Amino acid sequence: MKVLLAEDDRDFGNILSQYVTISGFDVALARDGKEAWEMFSREKPDICVLDVMMPEMDGFTLGEKIKEAQPGVPLIYLTAKSLKEDIVRGLKIGADDYITKPFDPDVLILRINNILKRVYSSSNDEYKISDTVLNINNLELACGNTREKLTLKEAQLLRYFIVNKNKVLAREDILTEIWGEDDYFLGRSMDVFISRLRKYISEDKNLDIRTVRGTGFILEEIKKEE
Repeated sequence: MKVLLAEDDRDFGNILSQYVTISGFDVALARDGKEAWEMFSREKPDICVLDVMMPEMDGFTLGEKIKEAQPGVPLIYLTAKSLKEDIVRGLKIGADDYITKPFDPDVLILRINNILKRVYSSSNDEYKISDTVLNINNLELACGNTREKLTLKEAQLLRYFIVNKNKVLAREDILTEIWGEDDYFLGRSMDVFISRLRKYISEDKNLDIRTVRGTGFILEEIKKEE
């Protein structure tokens, strides 16, 4: 999952970025509102964490532009103020949460995880990556001009890869998450499922489910060249 982090305090921004990264997220760090808007347009993040007071463009203006462009993307505001009018303004824009500085980075990670779980569970269960779209409700996969009807396990497995894109997943973690236990014979079955998924997404040249020897697998999304 990708997080857009907009924070003009260089040291604090670096600390937060590192903390969010080691918590398993892909982070795009911006130093001002204008840069954050450019990154949002380019990177298509899953959630935005915005400082309110930033040069070039303040967090409220940035949030309004983001919500106009993509109404469903969640927002968390960071602020040194606890004024009621600022909180109300942020919530009116559509912010999902508001964190007052100073705060423990663990609090931010907890809020991010809670919001993402809520957004995904209340969505239409459609997951898009590159030119590939997975619809969990209909168990359908659209990849370029190809349409596939998936089994429930295939859909669950692909969703797990998409949610954790560009992250190495251990075999035992995949088995426990999708099949409920880490078992040798289930592992052989998982290999068959992954082979099928590779075939299904083969038309999307920007995606690859790669085997990481001795560890597990990774769904890599290769960025298109501008």
